[in-house]
Amino acid sequence: MRNTARWAATLGLAAAAVCGPLTGGAAAAPDAAPSSLYAPSALVLTTGHGDNAALATPERAVTLNCAPTASGTHPAAALACAELRGIGGNFEALKSRDDVWCTKVYNPVVVTVDGVWQGKRVSYERTFGNSCVKDALNSSVFAF
Repeated sequence: MRNTARWAATLGLAAAAVCGPLTGGAAAAPDAAPSSLYAPSALVLTTGHGDNAALATPERAVTLNCAPTASGTHPAAALACAELRGIGGNFEALKSRDDVWCTKVYNPVVVTVDGVWQGKRVSYERTFGNSCVKDALNSSVFAF
């Protein structure tokens, strides 16, 4: 239980750090000019071992900002942002490669995404059978 509380606190702080600056324009007057021409795209991506995010042992969390330019702590931010733009921010569209063979050993890995994609709130969770299955995605989005 203690681990879950620490995991939740980490996610909350990371989300506040990434999304906090995005809320500053909400208090502006209705006729005020927007501070940016780009809809915000700021995400916190996490990975850990467990059947779901609530039970997962946290391993890593990164930030990914895609507008107006790619940045954040994600090791391949520009490539990940380009891939997400290509699928319209639909994480369900991330598919596995056909040329990778993984064992059937069940050691679940869960990935989560929380934040804002092109101005819309995003929350995504997916559990893979093991690390090989996760790494077989034809994408760099969860390669961190």
